[in-house]
Amino acid sequence: MDHRAGPESTWTDGASTTGVAKNNCRKDELVSMVCHELRSPLASIRYATRLLNNQAVEAPAREQQLRALLDRQVGRMSRLVDDLLDLASMRNDRLRLHCARLDLREIVKHAAETLAPDIGARAQELVTSAPDGPVWLTGDAFRLEQVFVNLLANAAKYTQNGGRLAVEVQARDTRAMVCVRDSGIGIAPQLLPHIFDLFRQADAADPRSRSGFGIGLAVVRSLVELHGGHVTAASRGPGHGSEFTVWLPREG
Repeated sequence: MDHRAGPESTWTDGASTTGVAKNNCRKDELVSMVCHELRSPLASIRYATRLLNNQAVEAPAREQQLRALLDRQVGRMSRLVDDLLDLASMRNDRLRLHCARLDLREIVKHAAETLAPDIGARAQELVTSAPDGPVWLTGDAFRLEQVFVNLLANAAKYTQNGGRLAVEVQARDTRAMVCVRDSGIGIAPQLLPHIFDLFRQADAADPRSRSGFGIGLAVVRSLVELHGGHVTAASRGPGHGSEFTVWLPREG
């Protein structure tokens, strides 16, 4: 009996796995380098845009609209670059949380304020609900706000102009819940199990499909899991909106 097949197969698989890991590491390093290079010009463009906006009080309405559009688009590009950097850091275990005791209601409120210009530009309605008292938890305020900014941005992107968005905060026993709902295009059943996968694309032939890189939702899942929680997605199908629910451990 030839016993070489087993050891050789094992050795080859190990080498292959190591090679894949090294290639992934190189890709992450390349992504990080590109993103760092993009950050500086984006910051300069955004600064210049805001200066122009501050001087545009007497400008014609059309000019003010174009400047506001430029500011929103630069903001989106900046968030995309930040998400790519964060993904590379999380894949290499380099992302560190700076945790403190937080009121989840304030985190969600700040996220809604960040997305208010985008939501307003689409004439969408945003309805929020939260308990009267604090919903305490331990977490990184910046990263948790990033979670809800991404979820709201995703909801606004896939909801028609004049559509409805809703954010609900609840305290349930030992967990806190934040649910982001929209009246948008919904999620096809075959895509739903993969909605948080990185670089997952829907059918690009359908202009109303959830095409794209899936970076924002991949970041959401990773950051929520770093906080000891989990996130789920639900939809009754195309044309019936979607619902993303974040569960986080909370303090009494």
